[in-house]
Amino acid sequence: MKTDQPTWLVFAPSLFLALWSTGYVAAKYGLAFAEPMTFLALRFGCVVAIMAALFVALRPPLPKTSMDWAHLAIVGFLIQSLYFGMCYMSFTSGLAVGTLALILSLQPILVGLIAPRWADESVGWRGWSGLFMGLLGAGVVIVARSEIEVPSALSLLYAFLALFGITAGSLWEKRFGVSHHPVTSNLIGYAAGFVGIVPFMLLLETMEVNWTWAFAASLAYLVIGSSVIAVGLLLAMIRVGEVSRVSALFYLVPPLAALIAWLVLDEVMPPTAWLGMALAAAGVFVATHKTDLRSRTPQPKPSAD
Repeated sequence: MKTDQPTWLVFAPSLFLALWSTGYVAAKYGLAFAEPMTFLALRFGCVVAIMAALFVALRPPLPKTSMDWAHLAIVGFLIQSLYFGMCYMSFTSGLAVGTLALILSLQPILVGLIAPRWADESVGWRGWSGLFMGLLGAGVVIVARSEIEVPSALSLLYAFLALFGITAGSLWEKRFGVSHHPVTSNLIGYAAGFVGIVPFMLLLETMEVNWTWAFAASLAYLVIGSSVIAVGLLLAMIRVGEVSRVSALFYLVPPLAALIAWLVLDEVMPPTAWLGMALAAAGVFVATHKTDLRSRTPQPKPSAD
């Protein structure tokens, strides 16, 4: 039976893709006006203020146990502090937007390889072959970009630490996550990210910000577009069962981010690099695309109670 779906659902995946991909460019653009941890602290502080206002207005339920609080805080630290922190550090070290986006696109492959092992399940050839294709594609992009600008070993280290952060955060959420109201989970997660960033900001940075309209626009876009709207769309699509469409669109994040970076930041991707991106996207597809055998095999109807 065909079910009616809300109109916004038709445009949500594409809007999410555009906001998510543009976020890489907005972040690198804003880093010309502020140091990375200072920039992140401003971003997270603004998001926490917005979520706190929504919390006061909506009064959603809080986590029931101390472990639920801890799990939300750990995921928030891994994703907000480690993932975003290392992304920003890689940008300040000179890594191109498209290269970083491509490295981070390997996250669903790593989650697919590691998560089954937590449940003592075997990992098939799709996962390993996809990872190989993804790494090979990333290598092609890095070598091709070296003809224009050689990425430093430090920038690549930051990128892979960011990949570790988003992968570990996703695995922690899969293993220990409990359904919470999105305002509650975002408030705790971003607060944990803010707390994780502040010590590094205080110890390592001057905390000076060149307040210009360009920086304010970048910050506003990251707070409203990336942290509030994009994450809100993602959660909404998951609630209505559209997460598979989002996963499919993630194949397009690296090339779209690279295209926007070329238009806005004048970061050129050689032709060979686009072939590497296509190879990596194919690897992600191979590793994450699963045939649902249940749809081909008639299932017994549940008995009525």
